[in-house]
Amino acid sequence: MTNSRPVVGVYPGSFDPVTRGHEDVARRTLRVCDRLVVAVAESSSQSKHHLFDVPERLEIMREVFADEPRIECVSFSGLLVDFARTTGARFIVRGLRAVADFEYEFQMAQMNRELYDGVETIFLVPDLGYSFLSASLVREVAALGGDVSSFVSPPVLERLRRHLS
Repeated sequence: MTNSRPVVGVYPGSFDPVTRGHEDVARRTLRVCDRLVVAVAESSSQSKHHLFDVPERLEIMREVFADEPRIECVSFSGLLVDFARTTGARFIVRGLRAVADFEYEFQMAQMNRELYDGVETIFLVPDLGYSFLSASLVREVAALGGDVSSFVSPPVLERLRRHLS
């Protein structure tokens, strides 16, 4: 992207599991940055029941993004803006699937801006084919025996099958 300071972005989330929608947003984010840190939150601002623990989510994500050396998968705890500051990120990327996501994401972006004005938030919409997709929906369908193979990459599908059998 630049010859001076590399442009770093942070893509935070729970990624439980990482879906093709997440992958789409992460890979397209590379169009606007030199390096993307996909950051698995160790604690969530929303109460969620997790299927995979953080180390396993990281393992899965590293398999999914193994072909892309500009994507680094790590975990973080605490405030996202503090993590963004330590990574040198210029922006936080968030995916928006529907209008319903916007209000919450807008509030978070405003709060993050108040806490640290050195980082911007950008919103990306996933490919139309993934606009309905969420990790919680994938978990639910998989737990009920449904076919989620078109919604997740093969390493994710394998882990889901092992975990739910």
